[in-house]
Amino acid sequence: MDAYVKQVLSECSRLYIAGAQSRAKAVTGYITELFPDISVEGYLADSSEGNESAIQGKPVHIISRHLVLDNSLPVLIATKGIYHQQISQQLQKMGFRVMIPVTPDIDTWFRNKYVKKVFQKENRSFTRLDSLISKRKVQGQKNIMDACIYMAKSAADKPLKTAYECPWYEKPVLAGAALEPGLSEPGMIADCMGDNISHKNRQYCELTVLYWIWKHASNDIIGLSHYRRHFILPDDWVQRMETEQIDVILPVPAYIAPSIGDNYKERHDSSDWEYLMQYLQKNHPDDYQLAKRVFSGNLYLTCNMLIARKEVLNELCGWLFPILDAVVQHGGKKADTYADRYPGFVSERLVTLFFEKHWSHYKTAYADKIFLS
Repeated sequence: MDAYVKQVLSECSRLYIAGAQSRAKAVTGYITELFPDISVEGYLADSSEGNESAIQGKPVHIISRHLVLDNSLPVLIATKGIYHQQISQQLQKMGFRVMIPVTPDIDTWFRNKYVKKVFQKENRSFTRLDSLISKRKVQGQKNIMDACIYMAKSAADKPLKTAYECPWYEKPVLAGAALEPGLSEPGMIADCMGDNISHKNRQYCELTVLYWIWKHASNDIIGLSHYRRHFILPDDWVQRMETEQIDVILPVPAYIAPSIGDNYKERHDSSDWEYLMQYLQKNHPDDYQLAKRVFSGNLYLTCNMLIARKEVLNELCGWLFPILDAVVQHGGKKADTYADRYPGFVSERLVTLFFEKHWSHYKTAYADKIFLS
């Protein structure tokens, strides 16, 4: 993170946060843990619509109204990046001079520092893949293990503004190919080949690709990425997995408020979440007890992204998909397109639960991810 930002945070005792949604709440969690001497004085939003009147007892101010605020305090702008410039201009008109947009780099810094500190409290190791050293650096020497990260790509994806070329280990897979016949590029894998659930893509999203690679990929190491979301990996990441006997690479967990479970119930159909918990209690009673603890926490694995040894992927998918199918049988189809993607949102929570369940069994390393515009 930029030295100036670190200096501001190390020297201030009070600040405002611009934003009142999930990003602002995540930044609040990071600040509370990493900078306990800093007080968040309040939140600045451009509208009361969809926002709470207070967050953790601190008021949400509407910046379009006449406000009397301490404009000598710094403001962390914790919204989507497309709004940063507009909000900065509004704050400048109010007399604020120290404004820090929470960019992806700053968010990544917060996230890593937060996870490391929380894991230390729990006597758990937080091993980043890029901190591991490959012991096999002979030029031209091949990896012992065959590895491939399959990139879910939809026919609806718009062209990237950021140039990106798939590295040698990444292969695109057309997701939802059964719904868009004839759109796969020559030589491109389609998730409708063989045993598949491609027709469920509008609900299951990238999980139709996860299902396909579970049933068909024979690589020793198998990963799932997205058209716009990719792991940031060192060139010799396969060698590092081999050398350190890593079972799975996961994205650095993200902070979510007020908790994993309550966040889902606030943003999606809460009856589906209640059914999920009932299903676990009935069919996976040991997992249910763990789920109550995990889902009351704040750290979860986003985007259904992972890189794992084949046997780990097999175990995950064999456990995951029957649970998801049961939830979907209960929840059915939602009228809203975004809401109808709930299986993908449920699966993020379930993947988190699965790897919490196996945290002492699988040797895990973590890696950052990048989002391409």
